[in-house]
Amino acid sequence: MFSILVLHGPNLNLLGKREPGIYGSSTLEDIVRLLEEEATYHKVTVSSLQSNHEGVLVDAIHAALGKHQGLLINAGAYTHTSVAIRDAIVAVNLPTVEVHLSNIYRREAFRHHSYIAPVAIGQISGFGADSYRLGLQALVNHLKERG
Repeated sequence: MFSILVLHGPNLNLLGKREPGIYGSSTLEDIVRLLEEEATYHKVTVSSLQSNHEGVLVDAIHAALGKHQGLLINAGAYTHTSVAIRDAIVAVNLPTVEVHLSNIYRREAFRHHSYIAPVAIGQISGFGADSYRLGLQALVNHLKERG
């Protein structure tokens, strides 16, 4: 059975309240529950962590080494700014899927660049909470293909 670490970056604790026209009405708890249901269906486990602090996310990525087989990450605003998160993903060399609730390429120009995308196996954005579900499916399929 595969174990997947799911990381939620800054401000995602405010989902459901924060700009619902952009991020939807699902709360972070709704998304975690959705991922747990999807994980059960695929016979994998998920461990979720949300932090507004870059170092906490970096530490969690480091701690995933030897414990998890994949990483699903919505780094929020850190997507566009954090070389540290990018470098942590490279350092642990875990298959990583980047997800976003909104389509970052239809938003402000500064959101069009991701430090994570070049080191991830893929990126899914623009499907609201389903971005997480689709990202988990893609990551599980990748892990199964790798054996």
